Order: sequence, then C-alpha cells, then structure tokens
Amino acid sequence: MQSFELNFQKKHKDKALNRYLPFILQKAKEIIEQERALKIYMNSWHCWVSVDLHHPSTFDTLAIHSELKQTMLDDLARFVKRKDYYKRIGKAWKRGYLLYGPPGTGKSSLVAAMANYLKFDVYDLELTAVMSNSDLKALLMGMSNRSILLIEDIDCMINLHRRDGRESKSDDNKKDKITLSGLLNFVDGIWSSSGEERIIVFTTNCKEILDPALTRPGRMDMHIHMGYCGPCGFRVLARNYHSINDHELFPEIEGLLNEVEVTPAEVAEMLMKNEDGDAALKGLVEFLKGKKEGANEKKVGDEKDMLVLEDGESRAATPMSEIED
Repeated sequence: MQSFELNFQKKHKDKALNRYLPFILQKAKEIIEQERALKIYMNSWHCWVSVDLHHPSTFDTLAIHSELKQTMLDDLARFVKRKDYYKRIGKAWKRGYLLYGPPGTGKSSLVAAMANYLKFDVYDLELTAVMSNSDLKALLMGMSNRSILLIEDIDCMINLHRRDGRESKSDDNKKDKITLSGLLNFVDGIWSSSGEERIIVFTTNCKEILDPALTRPGRMDMHIHMGYCGPCGFRVLARNYHSINDHELFPEIEGLLNEVEVTPAEVAEMLMKNEDGDAALKGLVEFLKGKKEGANEKKVGDEKDMLVLEDGESRAATPMSEIED
C-alpha cells in the first residue's frame, strides 16, 4: 500500500485543510466510483442478491431521437448536482422516470445506459415476489445510495395492488399481499427518504391503465415515450452494427420508416442477419416493404368491414346473422 506525505507552510494551513484536502478526497471518491464494477440486484424474499452488471448499452448506442437523448442526459446531470437544492426545499434526493411504449423500443436498454452513465447500481424489483408491504420497506432499507430502482412492466402488476388495502374474498392469503398504497409509500412516502441520490424507473407498455396517483409529478417526474424506430434511431443502429454513417439506401429506408411501425429491436435483428453492410441494408428494405404491404392489406380489410351511410358517416358492419328480414 502506497502512502504520501503532505508538507505545507503553516500560513497555508487553513487553505490546505479546508480546501485542498476536501478536493483531493472528493476526487479520490470519484475515481473509485468510476473504476468499480456495477452491480444489478434482484429481490429474493425481503433480501437483495447481486451479480456484476455488464450491459454494454450507452447513450451513444441508444436508437432514440437525438433531442430526447440530450434531454435525458441534461436531466440526469442536473439531478446529481442538486444535493443542496433538494435539502433546501425539503425533498428527498430522488427522481422518477416512467418509460412507456410498445415492447422492443429500448426501455430496458435506456435503464442500462442510465446506470452506465451515472455509475449507479440497478435494483430490479420483481413485485410478484414481494409478499407484504413490510417486505417492501425492508427492500427499500437494503438499497444503497447512488442507485436505480427498476420496476419493469408495472402495468402487469396493477391487479396485485389496491390503494385502500382491502382484499377481495377470493384472496387465498389476505395478509401476504402488497397494496397500491404500500407501493406509493415505498416510492414517495416517508420511508423513501431513507437514502439519497436514487432514481426510480417504471416501465410499461400501457401507460393509460396506470393509476394517476402512481404517475403524478413527485413520483414519476418525467414521462418518456419510447416509440417506434425513426430515421434518427435507424442511423444509430446502422452505425452500431455496420459502422455505416451514410448509404445510397438510407433515403429509401428512412422513407419506409416514416410509413410503417417497426421497433428498434426489429430493425436491429434485420441488421444482424448479415455481416455485410450492403446485404443487411437490402434485407432491411425488403423487410420494411413487407411490413408496408401487410399494413396496406389490413387497412383495405378494415375498410371492407365498414358500411358507409348515405350521410357520409361510418359504423361497424353488422353481422349477417343479426340482420332481420
């Protein structure tokens, strides 16, 4: 173990002790944080177990719009610098993000990019494995500072919680249930102030079915729509998978992306099918054309199922079995 001896003149004592040493200690802490291996935790009963987090996702590799990417980076950078601000206004030092959109649009990758950018550990909370509100509190107390709490597919968990805490008669074990009220207290109640510099992330495919109490500001401060792949996201993927920044097929591909709904995961899968960039892009063009033709056929089929009334209004076609003679 190496050590260093610091000498300074007595007249510089106050400056050395009050300014220089705190600066050195802070820099040493930052270096340790940058070099340590990130962890991802999963809950087992009321305890956390961990493995090293090696997810390679970064903001540079995310297939999302550049403006959204910059907005996220600015918000995260501002959050980690506001310790004194949160203390002054009397709020817990935490921030909530709701990521919503179709499957395959990069919600989990965004969380990994946030962890790699901030050097925060990830606590992946599986609500179905939590048996009671008290277990939720125990898990919260077991989290470290400078961490991300992730609850994926929160829309699929809604039936497990009632804000009033009442269970239906069909519940097999009334005591072993977490409630929406317990979850809200976990996210934003007095117990949430047990740690500092924490980020809470919910992901969902269906934002509309979530209880407004769960998504209001103060719990989910930013709602981030993870949409279908657009031209900007495609160019990121083309650069990631084939180191291609421009190509004669780009205009055609980008035009097709503006006409069809395709996820970044689908585009990435097509780009991975061939190690030759030209061939991969041609395959993507054919895939997108197929999606467009399928969408047009569906549209024509839907139009055939509508009856146009004389006044120009439309209504769903009535089955022949229901039409009276």
